[in-house]
Amino acid sequence: MSVRRGKDHLAKTVFEVAVSDRPGRITLRRRLSRSQFLRFFVQQPAATILLEACGSAHHWGRELQRLGHAVQLLPPHHVRRYRAGNKTDAADAKALLEAYRNEEILSVPVKSVDQQALTALHRLRSRLLATRTARINTLRGLLREFGHVVPKGGRLAVMRLQALIDDPETSIPGALRPSFREVCQEIRTLTERMTAIEAQLKSLADGIPAVAHLRSIPGIGLLIATALVAFVGDVRRFRSGRHFASYLGITPREFSSGELHHRGRITKHGDVYLRMLLIHGARSVLASATQRSKSDPLRQWAQGVAQRRGHNVATVALANRLARIAWAVWREERDFVEITQVA
Repeated sequence: MSVRRGKDHLAKTVFEVAVSDRPGRITLRRRLSRSQFLRFFVQQPAATILLEACGSAHHWGRELQRLGHAVQLLPPHHVRRYRAGNKTDAADAKALLEAYRNEEILSVPVKSVDQQALTALHRLRSRLLATRTARINTLRGLLREFGHVVPKGGRLAVMRLQALIDDPETSIPGALRPSFREVCQEIRTLTERMTAIEAQLKSLADGIPAVAHLRSIPGIGLLIATALVAFVGDVRRFRSGRHFASYLGITPREFSSGELHHRGRITKHGDVYLRMLLIHGARSVLASATQRSKSDPLRQWAQGVAQRRGHNVATVALANRLARIAWAVWREERDFVEITQVA
């Protein structure tokens, strides 16, 4: 059976249920309120329940699993292709049943409470970082109007901003200084909150063996390791490192027909946040490739690609390789050095 959630002007409170006993046929439809939802499934025999992988789907998936049902979360962008006619809750519920018949559509694993705790911390930190960046850029733009250029980079920018505001000799109008100081204090507060969240992530990560294995890979630290565990879940659902990299959207987009094969830019499928973190990690590895103390086959390969294709191409190519290494390390439950010794 499939479940499609509708929404009113307050919150998602309406659930459209479609029950099917064979492909293409719906035997029962129900439109349930939030309070009726679990009571309905308590009375049903164990079945496969399909949900769209969207907001609160993991919560309802865990609740339904406790009742003995098998839950499959399907990506909405794949389900959309199977909707016939106008967009309604009933049509979407039918589309879920049709999409489930396609074996090439991989379901999203239901996240545990611990996984969602890590996910929530990453989302909070990401929002705080975006807010801090916006505040810094606002001050940089305003000070530029008075002839002051503030360097890029969060830490250096804040130090320079504070120095300019506190210096009575600068050309900043006195009427603006109190407001600018308040924004600087807000930036410092946001930084402190981000640091506190990172400490929480470290505390949670200490009890997860997969995080320790992932952190043994060059370029993968606390943020990337915990984000992979939180957002990906079970890495064994990917057949190979190539499939894992493809899931993250850092494999080339292919345009092929007949004997013509062309590979273009990366697909950018999957989670934008994970892809961004991996590319930043690859950038740090590439930056350290010139240091003799950190010379290894991975960095030498990345440096060679940078010389042939340019820095940005090498960064994305290295992120692809890091994703494949992460798949192997995570799947085998071994550190990066042990994996390379076996290879």
